[in-house]
Amino acid sequence: MSEDDLLSQMLHAWRDDIDSVPFPQFTELLIPRQQIRTRCSPSASAVRVTNATRRTDA
Repeated sequence: MSEDDLLSQMLHAWRDDIDSVPFPQFTELLIPRQQIRTRCSPSASAVRVTNATRRTDA
């Protein structure tokens, strides 16, 4: 029973600590513009993705 009381006290102390910090407020949210990647054509060194789990019955 004393453990429950101690845990409850710890929880309340933690919540009081969390509640004491003001939540940040933003007047304006600025999202940076995404960089555009140049599209490159596949070359001989490009990795080819295959379905390795597909099996063929011979």
